[in-house]
Amino acid sequence: MREEPVERTRLGPHGRVLAMTAAAAVVLGVLAVAALDRPPHSGSDVDPVAVTGSAPTITEPPDAGATHTVEPSEETAQPTPTWEGPTVPPIVVSLARGMASAPVTIVEFGDFKCVNCGRFAREIEPELRRRYIDTGVVRLFWRDFPAQGRQSMRAAIAGRAAARQGKFWAFHDAVYADQSGGLGEEKLRSLAARIGLDMAAFDADRRDPALREAVEQDFAFGAQLGMPGTPGFLINGTFFFGAQPLSEFVKQIEKARHE
Repeated sequence: MREEPVERTRLGPHGRVLAMTAAAAVVLGVLAVAALDRPPHSGSDVDPVAVTGSAPTITEPPDAGATHTVEPSEETAQPTPTWEGPTVPPIVVSLARGMASAPVTIVEFGDFKCVNCGRFAREIEPELRRRYIDTGVVRLFWRDFPAQGRQSMRAAIAGRAAARQGKFWAFHDAVYADQSGGLGEEKLRSLAARIGLDMAAFDADRRDPALREAVEQDFAFGAQLGMPGTPGFLINGTFFFGAQPLSEFVKQIEKARHE
């Protein structure tokens, strides 16, 4: 089985994934219901993923902020927050856009069947790329959140297979360019051929259990964070939901880059 380059999501200094605490409260502040595709109710054909645990919390050391005499030779250390949320799965490098040095990180939780994810991909992301990703301000990471059933899961696995040939984003863009007709086997193979994938490798990689496991890890991670639907984003660790207007993304990015 081929190894894929991975890196850990950068939790960053104070303002990044630490802001995931109290997820429900954050949802109330930024949720745009009309811009979300909601996961189906129980009884749907979603592939089962065991999800346990509660919203992540951050704890400060008990003596944080306490006053004491500092000897000249003693260094004053800043309190180090402790991440007690769900395990952060590795991200495949080919599922990221932008420079590693970018001061703003956006993590997108997406579903290839999600209509509003398509709107974001076609109408908003290209402008974000022009303004922020290609200029080194933003790095965008993709995480799979296939909440709409078996076709969502199969498409997510297909995206991972395309990534093994260095063409995840070509596959991503091709899927969202035309969301009509569903994402059955014929459609997935047609898209793969259109973007020039080695079809034998594509078919073989989709049967690799490691790809399904990677998708399920992302799905479980998003569910444990309280992701209410797609598209969902973490902008330097702060929740932001839905294919909202470009101006709202700009506002959040500018705020994050100056914090």
